[in-house]
Amino acid sequence: MTMKLHGLVAATHTPFLSDGGLNLAAVEAQARHMLRNGIKNVFVGGSTGESHSLAVDERLALVQRWSEVVRGTDLRLVVHVGSNCLADARTLATHAQVAGAVAISALAPCYFKPKSLDVLIACCADIAAAAPDLPFYFYDIPVLTGVHFSMPEFLAVAPGRIPTLAGVKFTNPDLMAYQRCLQAGEGRFDIPWGVDEYLLAALALGAAGGIGSSYNFAAPIYLRMMAAFSRGDLATARAEQYRSVQLIELLASFGYMAAAKATMGFLGVDIGPARLPHANLTMEQGSRLRTSLEQLGFFDWIRT
Repeated sequence: MTMKLHGLVAATHTPFLSDGGLNLAAVEAQARHMLRNGIKNVFVGGSTGESHSLAVDERLALVQRWSEVVRGTDLRLVVHVGSNCLADARTLATHAQVAGAVAISALAPCYFKPKSLDVLIACCADIAAAAPDLPFYFYDIPVLTGVHFSMPEFLAVAPGRIPTLAGVKFTNPDLMAYQRCLQAGEGRFDIPWGVDEYLLAALALGAAGGIGSSYNFAAPIYLRMMAAFSRGDLATARAEQYRSVQLIELLASFGYMAAAKATMGFLGVDIGPARLPHANLTMEQGSRLRTSLEQLGFFDWIRT
């Protein structure tokens, strides 16, 4: 597969109503916001999308709505279809293909974890086969799944069993392994970087794109950083990356998911609360977060 996820790919939030139900009406506002901020690819239903807190029917409805909203725009839809239940993952993969996604991705099963690389590849092959016309990306995020296998070894073995394998969404700070993935198969694979606050380091090693949550609300910071890097202005690139570090550290101090969704609200894109087991901000915390973002300079940083 020749699919390439270059540039910024926003890992979108799932919008909820105050009672915890899906708010599919908010997807259009999310899409408009992405386009205004230079985002051309969205990654729907992943970690940022709280996929493991959604029922299968909700995930299908969310993807269906995104597919309707992006039609006729410059946005491309990438769908996370991973699940602890492979039958559900296959259902999601097939639906993504019918809905017009350009690629699918899947986390490893993480309750009953694959005990070997061979078993992990078998799981991925099972999922990918349900969408035979779509490029497949394995989503490596061991800090959340607890599944730790060598991605360079995965790329050496998996292509023979996953014909649609396009690459790996590499959400792992192991830059040595990342370099090996970039070189695997004589550079044939697409390896979008998945740790926003390390993006500059990945660019220096050859990354051409990244998939991340903070691109929802801070894309201008990263676009300036990437532009500075491409013209050799490392001082500016480092300064922009440090803004990312400060922003993510601030949000994490409040509870990252809830703070990130609140930040989207501050930007005029109301996507509601996070769903349990994520906690949400109190009114007082939300007020303190906004004040802290103002003091940090965030609202000036993201002006386009």
